[in-house]
Amino acid sequence: MKKQQGLSLIGMILVSAVAIGVAIVGMKVVPSVIEYYTVIKHIKSIAGSGVSTVAEVRTAYDRYASVDETPSVAGADLEITKEGNQIVIYFEYQKKIHLAGNVSLLIEYAGSSSGNQRPIE
Repeated sequence: MKKQQGLSLIGMILVSAVAIGVAIVGMKVVPSVIEYYTVIKHIKSIAGSGVSTVAEVRTAYDRYASVDETPSVAGADLEITKEGNQIVIYFEYQKKIHLAGNVSLLIEYAGSSSGNQRPIE
């Protein structure tokens, strides 16, 4: 006789439960990640656009944020420095994502227009 191989019914239920759990967490996290990459895209385009003052950078970012609806970061939250002749824009924020009951996921986002992390002060 051949020995049977494969998943049992209980095994299939457990694998399905884990896959559904991962899919639900993914569906809740993906919009936050998309928002982060949208913010990165905005600050890189602003840094490369030739704006020269802090007020212009903040105003330009607020315009971008209102169009793409990225409420996690406002123009006032940006840290703007100048390295050489280039403007570098830093930001960081936290996003709390409710999963179920009293369980939440906290993601700390940080980025800059130069691709480097914020300098340690």
